[in-house]
Order: sequence, then C-alpha cells, then structure tokens
Amino acid sequence: MEYRTLIVEKKNAILQITFNRTEARNSINCEFLQELNTALDYAKENLEIKIVLLQGKNGVFCSGMDFQEVASIKEKESSESSQKDLVMTQMYMDTLRRITLFSKVVISCVDGQVLAGGIGLVACSDLVIATSKAEFGLSEALWGLLPAMVLPYLIRKVGVQKAYFMTLTTIRISVEEAKDMNLVDEISNNMDHVILKYYQKISRMEEKTIENMKSYFRKLWIIDENMERMAVNQTYTLVSQPQVKENIYNFVTHKKFPWEKN
Repeated sequence: MEYRTLIVEKKNAILQITFNRTEARNSINCEFLQELNTALDYAKENLEIKIVLLQGKNGVFCSGMDFQEVASIKEKESSESSQKDLVMTQMYMDTLRRITLFSKVVISCVDGQVLAGGIGLVACSDLVIATSKAEFGLSEALWGLLPAMVLPYLIRKVGVQKAYFMTLTTIRISVEEAKDMNLVDEISNNMDHVILKYYQKISRMEEKTIENMKSYFRKLWIIDENMERMAVNQTYTLVSQPQVKENIYNFVTHKKFPWEKN
C-alpha cells in the first residue's frame, strides 16, 4: 500500500512507522489515523513482526491535533463538519485503545517534540525511548481544550499529579523530567542499541502472551468503555464550542494566539 502520511518499512521482525506529515509538524488528522491503523493491520497479520516502532522526523514526533483541519471544518459550519469532528475524535480514542491492547510490542522512539495528542501515542505505547533532544508538553488548555483522551493513559503512566501539572501549566518538560516521571523508559542517543536489547527478550515471547499481558494490565486500571465514551464526549463538546473554533481559526489564519487581544 502507498501511504501519504507515513513511511512504513519492515526490517526483519520490526515494523518501523515514521510519521511523515512534516509540513504539518506530524499533526493528527483522519487520514493519518486511517493509515496508522492500516499499518497496524499489516503488523497484526504478519507473524514475523514482533515489534512496531513509532517515530517522527525532522525534530517532531507528533504535534497533536491538526489545527488546519479543525479550521477548515469551522469554515463550513455544517452538520457534516460537526460529524467529521466526532469521527476524528472517536478514531483517535479507538487508536489509543488499540495500541494498548495490540498483540505486538509498540515502542515510541522520540527524537524531538511531542505535543498534545502526540503525548497520547507515547503514553499508550508499551515502551518509550527518547534522545536528549526530546521534549514533551500538553498545550490544549491554551486553546480552551482539555487533553481528555490523553489523560487516562497519561495518568496510568505517570500518576495523577504529574498529569495534572502538565495539563495545568502547559509547560514543556525535558527528557530528563519525562524520565523522572516515568513518561520515558530510557534515554539514549543510540536507539538501535536499545531496541536490540529489548528485541532479544521480546522475540522469545509468544504473541498470545503479550496480548494476554496487555489485556490483564488494562483490567487492573480504570480505563473502560464508559471512561472512553466520557473522554470522547468531552473532547467533542469542547472542539465544537464556537470560542474554541475561533481560537484555532485565528491561529491558523492570522497566527494570532487566544491570549492576544485586538
């Protein structure tokens, strides 16, 4: 299959998925999510694949929601555009759940910025390796939004207070701070070496064992269908608010931040 938003390469038992929307800072839209799930379908069907790597390029892992797409939806102001908001929101939540239950080991390799919804992809990965250049931030509140769908997985990874700190302050944290709060599992500028170390152990496990492990850990945590539904509804409600749409539209169209007055 040809991908427009990803570069997908199989390297022996590893499927490497590189986010390739560099012109949009690897932001998330419907096409990106559709292609990511297609790549995961391929990994699931290929018995040789043991590990799926997620990575960005050009110093950006993922910058979260595609504001250009939200701004274009605002211009239409129709029931059709409202439905598109809901579809993308639900698709993102479904993708996070899928990664946490996926029968292969998913590793996020971070070399640069991870913002907003990109934090969700990192937090729901099985392992996170980051270089010294990595930094992480939740910027949603600046636009009148909340990282509602990210938080269940982020809290599972770092705890309530650290997740609240990131949400409230919107301050970007360094890779060392991310490691201290358990958002990052290992810091290394030689990712191939670290991946090989993990692969040597992971490759010995049965796929069903990994699937059972993920399923059991999910049952130990509070994420369920009701929480996911609440997270989707909260995000959709906020994205649909006229002021939030205006904030995003003004930034995309006029490079004006919400806190900048006329």
